[in-house]
Amino acid sequence: MDLIGIYLKEAIEEGVCPVCRILEKHENNVIGEILYEHVLDPEVDRSFKKSMGLCTYHAWKLKEIAYANPLYGALGVSMLYERVLSHYITSLKKGDAGEEECPLCLLSREKERNTIESIATRFDELFEVYKNSSSIFCKRHFEMLYNYLRERDLPKAEKLKEVQIKKLESIDEGLEKFISKFDYRSKEAPTSREAGSPILAIYALRGSLIGTNLQKMCREERRRLFRGGIFGD
Repeated sequence: MDLIGIYLKEAIEEGVCPVCRILEKHENNVIGEILYEHVLDPEVDRSFKKSMGLCTYHAWKLKEIAYANPLYGALGVSMLYERVLSHYITSLKKGDAGEEECPLCLLSREKERNTIESIATRFDELFEVYKNSSSIFCKRHFEMLYNYLRERDLPKAEKLKEVQIKKLESIDEGLEKFISKFDYRSKEAPTSREAGSPILAIYALRGSLIGTNLQKMCREERRRLFRGGIFGD
């Protein structure tokens, strides 16, 4: 197993959706690098001005990471956004206040695609790890991986689907048992696994907040293309 395979294996062994976990770490690292090294970087400045800063999700994540770390604090955010706000005011006066896509969204989407492809190309090495782990791909990332495999190796795609269904059924069973323990006739308290089932169910269907953000971004992009791009007048 190569270094990327080891990295993916470790992500799977951490639990929950390994792709969401990798994306969260990637975003945190990128934001940390911006705040620590690139607040005054002309390229970052140009990118932020073109996109009017970051999208709602990433802007608040930038603020959260900055304010939680004394090494960053509010200064970097203030410097980044003073320049963006000044640019917006000037653009507004000129009647040209357009904006491009959030640069962190672009990076996250690329990282997401690369991660799915990396898992697929190492499927034989990682399948048993995933099968025997407590991890579960969220709906979005399971479907991305399944569709990628189905186009290239249908038997592998079906193997993944079979394991995914078993994991989902296990969560559903945990939910049913958790609910039943609240019946007045029950003499047993929920186990820790059963108590964690509601969170796992949400995670299995929606993933982490980053997955939700990427899903929303893809829907908006499809609507944009339909309205005025490829399918527009």
